[in-house]
Amino acid sequence: MPASIALPCRPPYDWPAMRDFLAGRAIPGIEAVGPDRYARTIAVAGRTGSIAITPGGDGLVAIVTGVAEAELPGIAARLRRLFDCDADPATIGAHLATDPRLAPLVAARPGLRVPGAWDGFELGVRAILGQQVSVAAATRLAGRLVAELGTPLPALAEPGLTHVFPTAERVAAADVAQILTMPRARGAAIRALAAASLAEPDPFALDQDLATAVARLTAIRGIGPWTAQYIAMRALRAPDAFPPGDVGLLRALDGGAGRPSPAELLLRAEGWRPYRAYAALHLWAVDAARPAD
Repeated sequence: MPASIALPCRPPYDWPAMRDFLAGRAIPGIEAVGPDRYARTIAVAGRTGSIAITPGGDGLVAIVTGVAEAELPGIAARLRRLFDCDADPATIGAHLATDPRLAPLVAARPGLRVPGAWDGFELGVRAILGQQVSVAAATRLAGRLVAELGTPLPALAEPGLTHVFPTAERVAAADVAQILTMPRARGAAIRALAAASLAEPDPFALDQDLATAVARLTAIRGIGPWTAQYIAMRALRAPDAFPPGDVGLLRALDGGAGRPSPAELLLRAEGWRPYRAYAALHLWAVDAARPAD
C-alpha cells in the first residue's frame, strides 16, 4: 500500500520556484512535474517504486509506493535533502540581504531553496550532459540514456514514469558516446564518473567538506570546476558551493555596464559565504526571467 510521509519545512517555502526548477530539468521516463505535484521513480534496496510530492500541511507531503516500510525513514531523509526542507530561510535571507544587489531578490523570493538530488550519481550524469549545451538539450540526452540503459518498470499510477535511472554498473559498461551520439570525451567522462561512484570512497558522500569534495570530483577525468561545484551544490547539499564561471550568474549581474569577470564575481561572493549556493539560485532566477535575446 502507498505510504504517506510528512516533510515539515521552515516557512516560507517557495514551492513554485522549486517546482519550476525541477520541471525544467525533469528527465523523461524518470520524473513528471505538474502544477502542484512532483513525481519520480525510485529504486531502494532492490525494489522499485515511485514517489509523489505535493505542498501541504506545514511543508510538503510525499506518497511513496512500491518499497518496504523499513525503507521509509531513509526515503524521508533523501526527500528532505532533495527539497531542501532543513534550510532556515530567515537566517539565509538576512545574511544575503546585506548585499544591495541581492536584497531585493531575497525580498521577492524569501522562501527560495536550493534544489537537491534524489541520487548523486544521477545528478552527476545530468551535470556532465549539461556541459556546453542548453538545459533542454541536456534533458533530452538524459531521456535517451534512460530509454537505452534504464530499467523498465511495470505500469505505475503516475503517467510518464516508465524507467528507473540506469545503474552505475550499466553506464560504466556502455558506450555512452555512441548511444547518445555525443563527443567521445563527454561519454568517457560519464563512464569515468560511473566507475568512480562504484569505487571506495564514494565521491557523493555527504560527510565531506566542500574543498575536499570538489578536489575529488575534479580528479575524475572530464569533470571541471563548474560541474564539480554544481554537483556539490545539489547532490552533496553544500550550501557554499558556487560556480563563478557560470554564464547565467554573470548575466544576472550585468546591470548595463557589462558582465563581471568570474574573478570579480568570486571576490564579490566572499560576502555571501556560507550561503553562496542560495545566492546562485537567486541570480539564476533573475537570469531565467530575462527575455530571450
